[in-house]
Amino acid sequence: MEKEIPDKNLFMMCKNLNTNALAELPYGYHVRTCRRNELEIWKKMPFDDEDTAKQYKDFMTRFFNDVYAGKEDLFFEKCLFVCDNKDIPVGTCFAWKAYDRITTIHWFKVIKEYEGLGIGRALLSIVMQSIPKEEYPVFLHTQPASFRAIKLYSDFGFALLTDPVIGYRKNDLEECLPILETLMYKKDFQKLQFEQAPENFLKAVKSRYVDEF
Repeated sequence: MEKEIPDKNLFMMCKNLNTNALAELPYGYHVRTCRRNELEIWKKMPFDDEDTAKQYKDFMTRFFNDVYAGKEDLFFEKCLFVCDNKDIPVGTCFAWKAYDRITTIHWFKVIKEYEGLGIGRALLSIVMQSIPKEEYPVFLHTQPASFRAIKLYSDFGFALLTDPVIGYRKNDLEECLPILETLMYKKDFQKLQFEQAPENFLKAVKSRYVDEF
């Protein structure tokens, strides 16, 4: 079903972290940084099967080169893996200063087989708590196929941005809301919040033609 959901742009902003949403990692899992010899593992992580990962390998390589080039040391300091008791990565996420101006959430993903165990909520808790208060608001880019993540983001205090254009990308909120309404539980959909983007954020995302989040 999720493969049939259109690939549309959604943007979210968190002004204040809702601490009631925080959770700890389930027993048997731990968080560590991505190692340099695990970059190819990280590139595959956002995708649910090997074929899709191969299809998007060049895209992930370009993104890495466009956004993290020259900052590789910082990338490996920031990029987190959740690992099982054999130290095998099963999820990833990290905070990144996009355009050198705004704090953003990058590449939040838990491997399909490990969804529903509370790993994602715990990982997002770790990342959000690592961000100093003075760096809020925090921003992210998502899509309607990530409706479960959108519910989670909403729990943490993220609101959907309503501006029609974000940088050089169209914000597809109006098209996506009916899709989300059919995919999400009614109570979760009704809890979604909406905000206009701050001016400094809009200026930041127009400062480069490369999308940094």
